[in-house]
Amino acid sequence: MPEFSEPIDVDPTVAEANRRIVETIPPNSEDFEDAQRGLLALPSVPAIPARRQEDRTVWNFAAYDFLSDSEVSDAPPTVNASLWRQGLLTAQAGLFQVTSYEHGRIYQVRGYDLSNMTIIEGDSGIVVIDPLASYETAQWALKLYRDTTESQRPIVGIIYTHSHVDHFGGVRGLFHERDDVVDTDIPIIAPDGFLEHAVSENVYAGPAMARRSEYMYAAKLHKNPYGQVGAGLGLTISTGEVTLIPPNVSIGGSGTAPVPRDQWSAKDVIPWRPGLYRQLIDGIRLIFQLTPGTEAPAEMNIYLPQGRALCAAENATHTLHNLLTLRGAQVRDAHAWSKYLTETIQTFGEHTDVEFASHHWPRWRTADNPTNIVDYLSIQRDVYAYLNDQSLRLINAGKTGIEIAEDLELPEALTAHWYTRGYYGSLSHDLKAVYQRYMGWFDGNPAHLWNLPPAKAGVHYVEAMGGVDAVVTTAQQAYDRHEYRWTVELLNHVIFGHPADNASAKELQQKALTQLGYGSENGTWRNFFLTGADELAHGIERPANQEAGDLVLSMSLEQYFSTLARTVDGPTAAREQRDPIVLQWLVSGAEEETCTTTLRNGVLVYVPGKDRFAGTPQTVIKLSREALNGLMYGPTGFTNAFDAAVRDGVVQIPEGKQEYADTVFGYLTAPDPSFPIVAPAESDQ
Repeated sequence: MPEFSEPIDVDPTVAEANRRIVETIPPNSEDFEDAQRGLLALPSVPAIPARRQEDRTVWNFAAYDFLSDSEVSDAPPTVNASLWRQGLLTAQAGLFQVTSYEHGRIYQVRGYDLSNMTIIEGDSGIVVIDPLASYETAQWALKLYRDTTESQRPIVGIIYTHSHVDHFGGVRGLFHERDDVVDTDIPIIAPDGFLEHAVSENVYAGPAMARRSEYMYAAKLHKNPYGQVGAGLGLTISTGEVTLIPPNVSIGGSGTAPVPRDQWSAKDVIPWRPGLYRQLIDGIRLIFQLTPGTEAPAEMNIYLPQGRALCAAENATHTLHNLLTLRGAQVRDAHAWSKYLTETIQTFGEHTDVEFASHHWPRWRTADNPTNIVDYLSIQRDVYAYLNDQSLRLINAGKTGIEIAEDLELPEALTAHWYTRGYYGSLSHDLKAVYQRYMGWFDGNPAHLWNLPPAKAGVHYVEAMGGVDAVVTTAQQAYDRHEYRWTVELLNHVIFGHPADNASAKELQQKALTQLGYGSENGTWRNFFLTGADELAHGIERPANQEAGDLVLSMSLEQYFSTLARTVDGPTAAREQRDPIVLQWLVSGAEEETCTTTLRNGVLVYVPGKDRFAGTPQTVIKLSREALNGLMYGPTGFTNAFDAAVRDGVVQIPEGKQEYADTVFGYLTAPDPSFPIVAPAESDQ
């Protein structure tokens, strides 16, 4: 282990800045009262084990005891006191009663994952909203509800508010108590486009996002004042088995339609307006407002008239949110976000007594503060509108994304609230995201049109500055002046340009990244800085295997072969295979499906049915959809899994024709789940 692996002391200037930050916002005890309100039961276990590996933990409550046993005034010098406060609030774990109404109660299980699970009682059953990120945490969250309320009401409905994995990944865990048998009659409700976006985000770029998520949520870092203290939106994300049951009710899709005026009822409480959808499940009235393009490409808010309760999904939480997550995603639309929040306020505001979301704690209307919820939603709306509009104003004045992020601040009227602080999204990276949405990656300066990659640039920068020792000396001087941003920029050139001669650079880089982490109010920034520092010191730890077979099961054939196409070694295939290789697939299952794939010019082309222009297929492959699914993530690779399936008779292919399939599959590559981030890849050295 490197000599620089011990905890690093906080710089006194960072410690003082960390302490002073809480003085910039008026004290507010209401958040702590709301975060504890309705608490019925604490977690019954110190940790949740992995379903298939009981010696591995997927969620650890006890790891955050150092937070739950403290107060804001106890913030250590190594943690920004504002982020410490957010950590105290998100560490509140257990079963909470949100409100009651004529049919029963609305509960939330919080602190069992990055997200919350909401349980609504109906006439005889329960509806579950957003069943967390993994099988195990959802299983134990439901068990806490069962054990505490002594209710055995069956699950009569499931709702996914949007297409991010922490809001659907645990769904099969809800049926652990029934030996994983799912009642096919249960309505599973999601916004239109949910399945498409859930697959595209978690599969197409899934390996890269998963790797960067290790930095964003820092699940592997030690939980202590020197390490991970949360992610702003929650503590971290669980590392259990990701599952998915596809929705069978698509709000806004085929089979659903907005409620016409003449079918509106006084029982709906709010006045009718166009574009609202309604479902009735076990006596529970549910009104849906679609909000596409906000926090997720497919998302919706839910209003429960009987409880005068509004579920704001992830469109309003107690933090500035991301317009572009650090793990990677499609850029979100700040203008659409603000527009839909305006619609939410106008539609539900005066008829809402409690607002809750898929993260954090609820807000209640009170006699002393009757506009509490409307004010909260309005400030959130104003933040996203300000980010969008002011970025565009400065873009049209010729400013780049980096310049806008460095100079623009929110007005005091917006920063005077804890829930607009950048614990998860940050003002800096959100402003750059607005620039990216409208202008793309290029800032217009031709000097930035064709930059050298980091490894090559590093060689030239270090040479121009007098060599490795000279750069490290300059970086040390910057570090001593507390200029940590400049320190890491200098040392990055050494680490990438001289990978075999940079021990002193890595040691100093670890210290500089650590100071940046200690000083970050943003939880994900802290996690990125400290995870980078940790990997410089200890190397890369291979991630725990998170099975996600349900995502494969939920793919269309087009999505399946699009996923394969993204793994083709295009340069090699194009060089070696000048003639197209055409494979016809006959896939049996609930429905018989036929498709054609053609490897040509380094591209795997998918066509449903027969490809009229590809020529005669070299071979025909017959298999079931179940067998096809089993090939995707086989531990021995797609080609070996395919060959084994042919030998076992699971896949049928004409004798002497298998070589064509093997040739195509031989160009498939496996993603590296542990690619380097803060140091160059071996191929760049």
